[in-house]
Amino acid sequence: MFVHSPIELTEMTAVTTEFGRQYETPEGINLPSITTVLSVLSRDSIAKWKKRVGEKEANRVSYRASTRGTAVHEICEQYVNNDPDWDKYMAINPDNGEMKKTKRTPDLIDSFLRIKPILDERLTLVHAQEAPLYSNHLGVAGRVDCVGIFDGKLSIIDYKTAMKPKRLDWIKNYFMQESAYAIMWEERTGMPITQLVTIISVDNHEPQVFIEHRDNWVRPLIDTIAQYKEENNMNSLDI
Repeated sequence: MFVHSPIELTEMTAVTTEFGRQYETPEGINLPSITTVLSVLSRDSIAKWKKRVGEKEANRVSYRASTRGTAVHEICEQYVNNDPDWDKYMAINPDNGEMKKTKRTPDLIDSFLRIKPILDERLTLVHAQEAPLYSNHLGVAGRVDCVGIFDGKLSIIDYKTAMKPKRLDWIKNYFMQESAYAIMWEERTGMPITQLVTIISVDNHEPQVFIEHRDNWVRPLIDTIAQYKEENNMNSLDI
């Protein structure tokens, strides 16, 4: 059983604009999603990949990766919430139109089981899951997967799935995203976080855990936010 010590955070509303996904803060300000902001880093490489494999195949692969990633995130959230039915989800019963618990597919359960021991052994206290966060200082917002004590340190924890093992230089955007969450969290709660934890369930491989320090990724984060705002004719970050 995971121990929880919840930190209350004000909910936000997600909206879709010409600039991509944004969140409306409690102050009524729309801030871009950090994932939308960081997408500028992969835009060119994704365009080249789509051209190489074709639009249809690219859409198929992207859809599979997105749906699987979302499902594994949901399983992690249920499991860490001590839900005994973490291997099930609510779906509409076609016979009567009512909601019922449905068993998740074996591939999704396998993806989760690869990282389950990491959570069991190294996550000891949970403050928040799928928590709404924003920073007026950075001018971005988002939802963090998990905030808790990992290996004895308060950490931003992010779950990922992958078809093959990742190298650190391939996933710099992960660490920038997590450093943004750390800054948002401190701004909202007053609790500083410096440890960033990325847990990756890799198909047919051992899971990967990357642990980084927030301060190593703040400067690249700020530069990327400035690039995004410049491209979209927004006010630059004043830091």
